[in-house]
Amino acid sequence: MSRLRVDPYIVALLLTVAVASLLPASGAVATGFGHATTIAIGLLFFLYGARLSTREAIDGLKHWRLHSLVFTATFVLFPLLGLLCRLLVPWALTPELWTGLMFLCCLPSTVQSSIAFTSIARGNVAAAICSASFSNLVGIVLTPLLVTVFLFTGAGGISFGAVRDIMVQLLAPFIAGQLLRRWIGGFVTRHKKVLGYVDRGSILLVVYAAFSEGVVAGIWGRLSWVSLVVLLAVNAVLLAIVMVATTVAARRLKFATEDEIAIVFCGSKKSLASGLPMGTVLFPAATVGLAVLPLMLFHQLQLMVCAWLARRYGARKEAVALASA
Repeated sequence: MSRLRVDPYIVALLLTVAVASLLPASGAVATGFGHATTIAIGLLFFLYGARLSTREAIDGLKHWRLHSLVFTATFVLFPLLGLLCRLLVPWALTPELWTGLMFLCCLPSTVQSSIAFTSIARGNVAAAICSASFSNLVGIVLTPLLVTVFLFTGAGGISFGAVRDIMVQLLAPFIAGQLLRRWIGGFVTRHKKVLGYVDRGSILLVVYAAFSEGVVAGIWGRLSWVSLVVLLAVNAVLLAIVMVATTVAARRLKFATEDEIAIVFCGSKKSLASGLPMGTVLFPAATVGLAVLPLMLFHQLQLMVCAWLARRYGARKEAVALASA
């Protein structure tokens, strides 16, 4: 069980949801939190832009077969599976939870955990860095476009105005960070740990504001424990399908084991850090809490499964090395 320990940050997120459920912000306080959330989201994506090396991501395109497979898993296979999950509505999933699940399927891969698990598994870390970085670069534009295509409902749903908002609130700060990286990149790298707390604190603020709005709108009255268990099971099946598919595809295409590891870990994960702010911008305040709930559950699930799988990959490679010796 120590290998499947709960991520402390997930505990913090769940505690934030609990606080928002018991003490939701409303009225003038909610308005203040709304303004603070807008600033926090802009700061988050400014820092993402300042950290991410565009040249590194572009150079990584030289390994185009690997990155093409990861891109296909992230932005083609996942959305197709999300569309198939529409068949579970309404007998297994509520429409709101399916919307959140579809949003999850449109998100880019993670960066930090993809690289960390690839390293633990003794895979191609350089390829993981490039692939995950490229996924996030593309996801800034592609995710809102996919969400608009798959979830646009005309009135009362996702609109092109929401895409405009995400471009202004997310893309503009991200580009500003990229443009200023030449001058502030060193500072951001030197203070990575401190700025990491700023990242996580900002996301907690986003979660509190989102779930406060949802609680005021009565989201918990629309969600039962059975729905929650079913959602967790659907997340598990979704993760399993993508991990098996990326593994089989990597072996059929005769990738080296190190490349296979990078493909599996980069292609099967979704970014909580990007998803929470994007969800806050894309979805109406009254529904954003349920829209990001599938992502929060999937994030913890992917960490536990990938931690176990990374150690298994690593142990297998160590055994092969010892046998060769």
